[in-house]
Amino acid sequence: MSMGGMGHGGMGGPGGFGRTLRQDDSVKDHRLRRGTTGRVLAYAAPHRRYIAVFLALVVVGSLMVVATPLLLQRIIDDGVANEDRRLVVILAGLVAAVAVAEAVLNLLQRWFSSRIGEGLIYDLRTDVFGHVQRQSVAFFTRTQTGSLVTRLNSDVIGAQQAFTSTLSGVVSNVLSVTVVLITMLALSWQITVVALLVVPALLLPARRVGRRLAGLRRRGMELNAELGNRMTERFNVAGALLVKLFGDPQREDAEFAERAARVREIGVRTAMSSRVFFAALGAMASLATALVYGVGGVLAIDQVVTIGTLVAFAGLLGRLYGPVTALSNVQVDVMSALVSFERVFEVLDLQPMITDAEDAVDLPEGPLDVELDDIRFAYPRADQVSIVSLEGEPTRTAEALADGGENAAAVAVEAADASEDDTDEAPPDAGEEVLKGITLRVEPGTMLALVGPSGAGKTTLSTMVARLYDPTSGAVRIAGLDLRRVRQASLHRAVGVVTQDAHLFHDTVRANLRYARPDATEAELFDALRAAHVEPLIQRLPEGLDTVVGERGHRLSGGEKQRVAIARLLLRSPRIVVLDEATAHLDSESEAAVQQALDSAMAGRTSIVIAHRLSTVRKADSIAVVDRGRIVEQGTHAELLAAGGLYAELYETQFSHQHA
Repeated sequence: MSMGGMGHGGMGGPGGFGRTLRQDDSVKDHRLRRGTTGRVLAYAAPHRRYIAVFLALVVVGSLMVVATPLLLQRIIDDGVANEDRRLVVILAGLVAAVAVAEAVLNLLQRWFSSRIGEGLIYDLRTDVFGHVQRQSVAFFTRTQTGSLVTRLNSDVIGAQQAFTSTLSGVVSNVLSVTVVLITMLALSWQITVVALLVVPALLLPARRVGRRLAGLRRRGMELNAELGNRMTERFNVAGALLVKLFGDPQREDAEFAERAARVREIGVRTAMSSRVFFAALGAMASLATALVYGVGGVLAIDQVVTIGTLVAFAGLLGRLYGPVTALSNVQVDVMSALVSFERVFEVLDLQPMITDAEDAVDLPEGPLDVELDDIRFAYPRADQVSIVSLEGEPTRTAEALADGGENAAAVAVEAADASEDDTDEAPPDAGEEVLKGITLRVEPGTMLALVGPSGAGKTTLSTMVARLYDPTSGAVRIAGLDLRRVRQASLHRAVGVVTQDAHLFHDTVRANLRYARPDATEAELFDALRAAHVEPLIQRLPEGLDTVVGERGHRLSGGEKQRVAIARLLLRSPRIVVLDEATAHLDSESEAAVQQALDSAMAGRTSIVIAHRLSTVRKADSIAVVDRGRIVEQGTHAELLAAGGLYAELYETQFSHQHA
């Protein structure tokens, strides 16, 4: 009897030891948080009918494991021994019927298992995705995107195994072992004792080698993840440009080959360890079969047991050792599934910092004013906005900016004004005040410009208007309403933002525009493009609005991308516009085109403009000079030049550089 036939469905099947080898043995010592099991059951509740039917099928399938060996016994003892051809044919037909019934049961189990598993995956993924979408920007500035995606993929899939492979494996293996042992004892206690003598020889290597294989697989996953991260960094647009400009192809090839070699070596070690282990188990199974036939054969000669009983024992052995071996690691299987649930719940338990108040209201119709009343702000602590297991290394800011996803935009917001001088420093420590008592007012339909040195707090101040952050103290009011009492959906319809590096999805121009307004008509799309001074460009593109702009919009120039982003803002038709260095990195020609688009965007709207190039804000109704988190000057362009303060100094510096 070979090892391949062991267990209900074999050792590599559902509930078999092959799956256990993929688990991490260290989880068995993990202590679950209180209430985890109850929450798991709550997720199972909507699927309870399917789970009940599924378990019933598992029970029936487990009870059928002894049917074929017992029928074979009767064929030999009652049919062949008595030369009863009719009985042999009937019993052989029953063996075939049992085989068909087992196949049908396996199919039904698979259908219910898939229905339950995919239902749980859907429930968990949609809950986690929706919850993460409602987190504040501060959450994304600290979270490693890859770790977050893992929660939506690997951990969710691991969690659903609690109600599919793990649950069915435990139930079927326990029942199979119980039924098989009872049947074996009923047939012959002597042969049963001999068969059980081999069990310790199976369990000891199963546990020892299982731990070793779990460690090898865990290390292999880590090395593969590192290799994947390296490819992601090199293959996204920003990384590819960096490699082209500064990289050495031979060095890149050598470093990648070194990492790939480590993956290769761990793969070979894992494969050989697994093969040696299963070869050893196969040898043990053959030894057990030899012992059973040897001892059983002597007992048959002595007429203590029948030949049919001996054949039945050989069949029952394969249905005993597989489940016994799997049950030796059942704690690891169960805890692995529960720990995956716990990691998902960890994300769901993190409450967003920015939420709607119970009595939140919509902003009124018509023009809107903006008032900042004694605003003070310090960035929140990590434990207030994030989870340690989701945070990357200290270099996460640079990695996120290179990644170019939603995380990049969030990090940029936090980092832009974080440093106290004009250097690329990390954000300030949590608790350190970035804004120190700012009071400003922007009348409806007017333009306020925020200027000042890098790191002064201008971008941080602008995030308060869109309520990406709440002030530590003081209040931001629009139309006299504290934003903490305004529904976020209403606020985001009223406030539009364009940053210096506007983000476009890897999708068509049409999809990027309609992200701001899904119901926009074709005519409205072109009206917005025309107002943003980018319609001729779109018409020249190979597929017009259906042209894919590439990752982060890299198929467009900086100025073109900015104008598409402005068209997107115009489609949203906000009543308040926030422009954060929207022309900072453009050449003179692109800047002029974008400035025309910005003039269209600001026409008739309340506007807050952040700019380093002071020539772009001379027409502002009011200019506020920000330095070290405070307003140090305020007035018109002419008034501030006449005052001879920081604004005049900055203006003179820029003017002299332009004419140097």
